[in-house]
Amino acid sequence: MAKRNTPIVFLLGVVTALAIGATVAPAANASPMWKFGGKSLETIETVIGDASKSALTIPSLTTTCKNIHYKMKIFNSGGTGQGDINEVLFEECSTGSACAVGSITAEKLPWHLHLTTLTPSDYVILEGVKATILYEGEECVLAETPVTITGTAGGLFENLTSTMVFNASTFKTTKTELKALGTKVEWSGLFSTEATGLHIGQSLSVS
Repeated sequence: MAKRNTPIVFLLGVVTALAIGATVAPAANASPMWKFGGKSLETIETVIGDASKSALTIPSLTTTCKNIHYKMKIFNSGGTGQGDINEVLFEECSTGSACAVGSITAEKLPWHLHLTTLTPSDYVILEGVKATILYEGEECVLAETPVTITGTAGGLFENLTSTMVFNASTFKTTKTELKALGTKVEWSGLFSTEATGLHIGQSLSVS
């Protein structure tokens, strides 16, 4: 009789142990989400912002813009913060060299983005970036040659200031890259964020 119950008793012990283990096992790290006032965003919010003195560096030529204005829609989906940049305007751009900037145009908008955590910080990963620069000037070797920048860009999200920071360090950490003319492009910029919808006046954070 005892022998017959042994498998049952053993099975009950295993099930109990598994149940206890499940209750004490550490929870998996949740993906970061957009938040306003410490509460997760439950709708779609429109956010605008600017970056002053943003620079794009192609080897031997750095293009600096006094301002880059953008507009994006952000939302949380599947437990992760996501969004789409629908508008990017490059303003008052120059090189300080023989190459004048005729225009910089963002292409194939919207550019999708998502949040990710690379311990201990949270990052914004911007996908499908594409922008074309047209340079001018009689002595500019790139004059009339469209310089198209493509790739992905990873930026650190700073909760204290509600800003997105892009630089060589954030690109390295997120293993993202922009390229043009077959070579790597360095991009730096600090972007402000400002909600214009239901959360106007509230600080945007990520966690």
